[in-house]
Amino acid sequence: MKTIAKTLVSVCVASAISTSALAETIVFAHGANQGNPRYEAAEMFAELIPQCTAGKYDVQVAPSATMGDDAEQLISAQAGIINMSANSQGTTAQIIPEVGTLGLPFLFQSESDVWRVLDGEIGQILDKKAQNAGLKIVTFWDNGFRNVTHTQKSIRTPADIKGMKIRTPPDEVALDIFESLGANPAPLAWSELPTALRSGAFDGQENPLTNIYSAKLHEITPYISMTGHQYQSTPVVAGLAWWESLDETTQNCVTSAAKQAGWYQRGRNMFEAKRLKAVLESEGAIFSDVDYAAFVKATAPVYEKYETQYGNFLKKLKQASEK
Repeated sequence: MKTIAKTLVSVCVASAISTSALAETIVFAHGANQGNPRYEAAEMFAELIPQCTAGKYDVQVAPSATMGDDAEQLISAQAGIINMSANSQGTTAQIIPEVGTLGLPFLFQSESDVWRVLDGEIGQILDKKAQNAGLKIVTFWDNGFRNVTHTQKSIRTPADIKGMKIRTPPDEVALDIFESLGANPAPLAWSELPTALRSGAFDGQENPLTNIYSAKLHEITPYISMTGHQYQSTPVVAGLAWWESLDETTQNCVTSAAKQAGWYQRGRNMFEAKRLKAVLESEGAIFSDVDYAAFVKATAPVYEKYETQYGNFLKKLKQASEK
């Protein structure tokens, strides 16, 4: 009996090693640091995939831009170097321009409005356009509503932004928003932002509170003005060639895992955005509210440009956001 037991144990161990060795690895890259909800959601995705594929696939998470910045990750996904990326809205819009319209100024009033729109027809339309560009949008996670930070002063009215050297992501809509406010915006990769702020290349930047806190940007730009001028999503994308190589069961598993992790990420992001105000204040941040109506009025001309470029799509997007 002891011999039989030892044999069974040996078989089980060999089987486990064999299964592990045969598991195919999904490389999932993103640019967030530990402590950011996007980082945590990627780890959750990595836990879910082996479960729903019965060990056929595992996930190698590459956080903190270790596989390149967002633009490099998208190129790598298209080329099959990596499989998936939790990317940025602005960078994704360089390949799928309509994605950028999600960030039109003051388009959304709340996170629940955003989720309803992106999980419906608008998200499906954007996915079809992504596939024409060699990418598959699996789902949308949150980045959140963005707020302006400054090294030396609070921002309360559009006049306070005039002439401000402000870093934005490589996002055409964000650039248009701040140009309409009279600022001097310039795009810069996320990974280079802290150094650029410390050097004085910029007076400030704009990001959701979760990103501001996880990157410790409040230590460099302590004045945080709650403009909420723009919402940005986190498109979770896959390389289309890799995606189409998967069988339907695996595709469903990847989609389900990404969405489950996404609901966690969305909830954490929304909760953190509320909780972090007190935390940031305790660490020296100085908050100010803004003249919301004045900002809405000042940025309204931004819509004219995009209505010309994306008339039919933008009409659907605005109708969906207003329901």
